[in-house]
Amino acid sequence: MSYDVMVFDPVFAPRERGAFTEWFAKKVDWDVSHDYMNPQSTTTALRAWYDAIRTEYPAMNGPDATDDVDEIDRSGDYNFGPHFIYVTYPWSLAEEIYDRVRALAVEHQIGFYDVSNDEDEQEIYFPGEALAPPSQGSWRSIAKQFRELSENQ
Repeated sequence: MSYDVMVFDPVFAPRERGAFTEWFAKKVDWDVSHDYMNPQSTTTALRAWYDAIRTEYPAMNGPDATDDVDEIDRSGDYNFGPHFIYVTYPWSLAEEIYDRVRALAVEHQIGFYDVSNDEDEQEIYFPGEALAPPSQGSWRSIAKQFRELSENQ
């Protein structure tokens, strides 16, 4: 199980919720002809976001994969599409990841989709819009349980 988020190039994503969820489903259909491990296969703004986030949450795969054993528990599985980056992180990091990914999306003027959000409507952010109030979904209790488990090991 993982906490999943997507950042995206807002120029290529539809703003209407139904159209966006259809667009998202097509993007994560994982076209086998594309190399999703290559950070160079996405946009400049998305690569800038990736370069910023991986200083705190290193890559577990691809050309930038960390070989530092101490960083593995803080690493993300980054998948690069032409107009998005889909990332899975450990549940134990979900609350801090949520805040950091949102903040960096705003800073880099890219979109943010909270894939693992379990509220009535998953959060979709486009640059220029006001950020929604932070999610209070039950995913937070799941994250807390995983965090407590990892702290007790």
